[in-house]
Amino acid sequence: MNYWLMKSEPDAFSITDLEQRPGQSEHWDGVRNYQARNMMRDDMKIGDQVFFYHSNCDVPGIVGIAEVVKESYPDFTAFDPDDKHFDPKSRPDKPTWFMVDVRFVRKLERTISLQELKQRPELADLALVRRGNRLSIMPVSKAHWDMILTLE
Repeated sequence: MNYWLMKSEPDAFSITDLEQRPGQSEHWDGVRNYQARNMMRDDMKIGDQVFFYHSNCDVPGIVGIAEVVKESYPDFTAFDPDDKHFDPKSRPDKPTWFMVDVRFVRKLERTISLQELKQRPELADLALVRRGNRLSIMPVSKAHWDMILTLE
């Protein structure tokens, strides 16, 4: 099993939005970074665990846990000219972008803020806290996963 962190702006799609979806499941669309796409396309597997992270808000941080329930498939929002994630270069017969489906597992007891994560020396090599890392999807080691859950 792999562990991940996936960022979403709560005004666009929050942990509560995921919890309220039918079956508490939703596709993770709109990723338009090749490195993040490659992780979703090549590495994310059913059963992988995901930290749900709220970004671009008053208190950015980890707010919940989700699970990958469907492996990579073409991101259909790239094909829709009326969608904000439309990409005219991506075609159904040769898709550029991919997505996975995630299912709500639970909200954390509290938000574990980015500021708090940055203050923990044992998380110094966590991709999220490294300077300049702006990826919306990133791997998390099992050791980091376990340590972060102790902060809850």
